[in-house]
Amino acid sequence: MNNQLFIKEKLQATLEKIQIKSDGSPITDLQLDKTLVEEIEKLTTELESVNPNLNPLLYATSLLNGTWQLQYSTAREIRTLVSLPLGLKLGKVYQVIDVANKLFFNLAKVKHSLGLASGYVKVTASFEPAKEDLEPPANKRINVYFDKRYLSIEKIVGINTPQLNPFKVVPANNPISRTATLDITYLDETLRIGRGGDGSLFILSKSDDLPDFNS
Repeated sequence: MNNQLFIKEKLQATLEKIQIKSDGSPITDLQLDKTLVEEIEKLTTELESVNPNLNPLLYATSLLNGTWQLQYSTAREIRTLVSLPLGLKLGKVYQVIDVANKLFFNLAKVKHSLGLASGYVKVTASFEPAKEDLEPPANKRINVYFDKRYLSIEKIVGINTPQLNPFKVVPANNPISRTATLDITYLDETLRIGRGGDGSLFILSKSDDLPDFNS
């Protein structure tokens, strides 16, 4: 077994172990003890060092395309979703990327702990390769421009509620006085690691659970 595969399997086994009780929702560093957070960061850094696609925006755009499920993150926005009020519980979180049109959306499933309601939060965005990162050996940084935020209730006590899907659409927040960025630090056919401009970590696995981009 080569080093890349060994580290990847070890990282995935660690993530799968902590996700057993999460019902598919992403885990954040705030939910884990410090030792485990450090172990995940160590394995992630080791895997990034053997990234098989160092220039994903040049040579691996086909791998980027499609649906990804978030497994682990240290980002503030994911930490906030994990601690929802009013008995609401975060479910699976997806990112769907349309490389050809330089678009993506993030979709977070949400449900009430007693099954009273279910819905989602969806944020649409566009992206482009960062201009300062166009030459090799970089080609891993994208600039992100958030567009709209959709709040939706799909069901109430098991009854479909199309009139509430969505019930609110508002402009999405972009960082003040700077452009949001994401570095794609590891990419293969089934796993992607990204680092936000604020240092936040995102680990995602390829998924076929979600409908296509226009659904």
